[in-house]
Amino acid sequence: MKAIRLKLYQEMTNYKKPTSFQLKETYPLPPYSTIIGMVHALCDYNEYKEMDVSVQGKYFSKVNDLFTRYEFKSGMTFDGARHQIKVEEFGISRGVATTELLVDVELLIHIMPHDQRLITELENALLYPREYPSLGRREDLVVIQEVKVVDILEKELEEDIELEENYTAYIPLKLIDSGAVILSGPDAGIRSRGTKYKLNKNYELVNYGTKKAPRVFRKWNKIDVLYTSNIIASEYETILIDEDENIVFAS
Repeated sequence: MKAIRLKLYQEMTNYKKPTSFQLKETYPLPPYSTIIGMVHALCDYNEYKEMDVSVQGKYFSKVNDLFTRYEFKSGMTFDGARHQIKVEEFGISRGVATTELLVDVELLIHIMPHDQRLITELENALLYPREYPSLGRREDLVVIQEVKVVDILEKELEEDIELEENYTAYIPLKLIDSGAVILSGPDAGIRSRGTKYKLNKNYELVNYGTKKAPRVFRKWNKIDVLYTSNIIASEYETILIDEDENIVFAS
């Protein structure tokens, strides 16, 4: 199988957790859905293209940034005691909220389309993007440092392969459970040392209403992963690697 390998840099970014509101918390790495969304936008795809994604990287620090927050409720009329903005007869509240930002983010991403005929199309869209790419919020611009087509090999390792120093990754739990990936460091005896996430990948539209009164929502396909560091692909185990012996945590 072939894949597109990306090396990306972002000065500041927020990969928002869906359940955070007053403080817009960020994931430590972009979730699968965020990466897939960027790729589909750059390729002008109007329907979902099946693909697997591997995500690893690091960031230097976190900071908090203020932003202006607007709140309104459908049909609420303007009340001078609680609203700062009047739009016709309706009222809008304006206040301050906080966004969590990652600083100096480096990412190593593998994108593996199920339809291998898309490889050239994906490569061209990323090499010559139609607009400046962003990952996270619209304003979180990406510097693309490398776009390379690589071979992905399923290989039984003759020796351990360690992740790049200080790099973290989203590891599908099945790789931890099978023993193909082990964790080193001071807590090496703990098999699942790290943070478990259920990450969004792709969705289907489901109508929970009726034909006459449809209520359509996104039903997300979620992937169970472990976010962790000090990662080693174990010798004598079979795992995916690229042609330059980077570990691929495909999901």
